[in-house]
Amino acid sequence: MLNTPPINTIIVPQGAEYQAVKRGLNRASGEKPNVIAIPVGVQPLRQYLQQWTGEKNRILLMGLCGSLQTHHTVGDVVLYKDCNYQGKLQKCNNTLTAQIQTHIPDKVTLVKSLTSDRLIWSAAEKRYLSENTGADVVDMEGYAALEFFPTLAILRVVSDNAQHDIPDLTSAISLDGSLKPLEIAIAFFRQPLAATRLIRGSLRGLKVLEQATTSLFST
Repeated sequence: MLNTPPINTIIVPQGAEYQAVKRGLNRASGEKPNVIAIPVGVQPLRQYLQQWTGEKNRILLMGLCGSLQTHHTVGDVVLYKDCNYQGKLQKCNNTLTAQIQTHIPDKVTLVKSLTSDRLIWSAAEKRYLSENTGADVVDMEGYAALEFFPTLAILRVVSDNAQHDIPDLTSAISLDGSLKPLEIAIAFFRQPLAATRLIRGSLRGLKVLEQATTSLFST
């Protein structure tokens, strides 16, 4: 099998995504990079990276994302070509991205991504963003990470589709990028059908994220 891609550090949003990547690495047979949990959101991540003292090369951002296109469904593994934020574009590391794509045996799609300052929860807004930006997926950290790590590669797994709403969790994300469990519970109570959909999609996405991590770092 091919050697694992030359990745020194994985950064991944704190919480369930971080834990999924850690589980995947525990099962991997190859050399294992450092894994660092990062806050959720553009501004919290920018503030966090101001204190960064580690390497700035050979970095991979992993995690979940939302789909903006109907043909990208829950569980799809995607690699970013670039990231759009407020009309500004940052390109990902083509060489590292190609190495990652070659090493994962399952289907991986190259996509254009959008970074948002807030959670995009409604299907209507997803359609609007798709039509006006041409992006395939959306997250809340990609562009900020690329600002600081210009040779970054980004691998994510789709956890919610473009056709349905998920709960509005805007108030559940703190200014420091951490999550508020009580606010999440309230949002789930108010939108039970959307909550069920999000939970199922997240569990599926996290499982695929774990599997992709194991594949990527096994020899």
